[in-house]
Amino acid sequence: MTQFHWRIPIHGCKGDLASPFYTRGTWGPLTEGKPAPTLTDGSGDRFPYHDYLLEVAKAAEISGFDGALIPSFPDSEDPWVIASSIARHTRSLRFMIAYQPCWFNPLYAAKAAASLQRLSGGRLLFNIITGGGGPPQLWWGDRIAHDDRYTRTTEFLDVLKGVWNGGPFNYNGKFFQIEEAGLPEPLAGQVFPELYFVGSSNAALAAQGKHADYDLTHLEPRENLRNKFNRVKELASRDGRTVKPAVRFNIIARPTPEEAWEVVRRAWAQVDWDARERNQRSQRLGDGVGSWRTEVTRSTRVEDLVFEGLWAGFGTLGSQGSPLGFVGSYEQAAETIDGFIRMGVQGFILSSTPALEEAFHVGEEVLPLVRGSTSFKIATR
Repeated sequence: MTQFHWRIPIHGCKGDLASPFYTRGTWGPLTEGKPAPTLTDGSGDRFPYHDYLLEVAKAAEISGFDGALIPSFPDSEDPWVIASSIARHTRSLRFMIAYQPCWFNPLYAAKAAASLQRLSGGRLLFNIITGGGGPPQLWWGDRIAHDDRYTRTTEFLDVLKGVWNGGPFNYNGKFFQIEEAGLPEPLAGQVFPELYFVGSSNAALAAQGKHADYDLTHLEPRENLRNKFNRVKELASRDGRTVKPAVRFNIIARPTPEEAWEVVRRAWAQVDWDARERNQRSQRLGDGVGSWRTEVTRSTRVEDLVFEGLWAGFGTLGSQGSPLGFVGSYEQAAETIDGFIRMGVQGFILSSTPALEEAFHVGEEVLPLVRGSTSFKIATR
C-alpha cells in the first residue's frame, strides 16, 4: 500500500511562500508586520514554535496523511524531542525521525526508539541520513570519509536490529564492537521502525540494499529515478530483500492551474537575488552524491523552469531538498502522483509552505483523487 507523509518544518515556517523570512514562531527576526511572536514588556506571546509544529502534525492527521517527516539540520529543533511531543498529542499519525548514525551509539538509539514505540503504540519510522560531508558534516564533528560513513551506517543498523529483540548479541565491526548486548523487557520485541534510507552513491545503494525498507530520493527526472530504483532493487535482491521506491518533493496545488501558478509567480517576484547570489558564493559543498539541480539566474523566468511537467524553482524560493516539484491543479497533482505510482513508487513525502494550510490543500483535495493508492482514507474530524 502506498504511504503518504507530510513534512514538519522544524527549522521555521513562513505564513506566505512569498515572504523573505520565517514569520511563524520564534525562528524569524522581529520585523514590522510580523504577527508572531508579539512582545509585551519584553515577554513573548506564550505561543512557542512547538505548538505550531503540533498544529501542522494535527492538520496532517486530520487531512488523511499516514505520517509526517520530522527532519533535522544544525539550525533546527531536535527531531527526537519533537516526535515525543507529537506522539502524545496525536492518535494515528506516524512520525518519521530523520537522523544520522553518527549522533548516537546504536544501543542508545535502540533504547530510545523502542521507548518511542511503546509511547506511541508503534507509530515510529526512521529517515536514515548518512550525511553529505563537507562543512555541514563537520558541524556534527564527523570527519569520516564518504564510503566509510556508509560502512558505519550499515554496521549501526546491524547492531540496532541485532539487539532489538533482546539478546545477547555480539558484534565485531570496523566502527562498533558489542558484547552480550540486548534490549531489556518490556522494550525488547517492539515493532521495528520502517527505514526510509537516503543516498545515491554506490556505497549508499549497497547499504540500502541490505537494510532499507524504502529507497528515498528527492525528485529527479524520471529516467534518473528509474535507474536508481533498478540499482537498489538489484542490490537488495542479493540479500533476498525487497526495497520499495519513495520520493520526496514540494507541491503547490489549487482548484485550477492558474491559481497554483499565481502563488508561484507572486513568490518569484519577491526573490532577493542579491542575497541569493551572496549565499551561493559562500556555500561550500560536501561529497554527497545526488539531488538534481538546474541553473537559475536573475533573468530566469518561472516558465523557463518547467521540466517533464514539474517545476524546478522551489530551491530558489527557499524550499529544502530538490528544486524539482509540482505546481498545478488538484486533478493534475493526483495524475502526477499516479504516474509515479505506476513507476513503482510506494512512498511519498510531500511538503509545502506554509506547512499548516498546505497540508489541508494536499491531504483533503489531492490525495482522495489518487487512484493508484489503496491505503488512503479521508480522516473524519
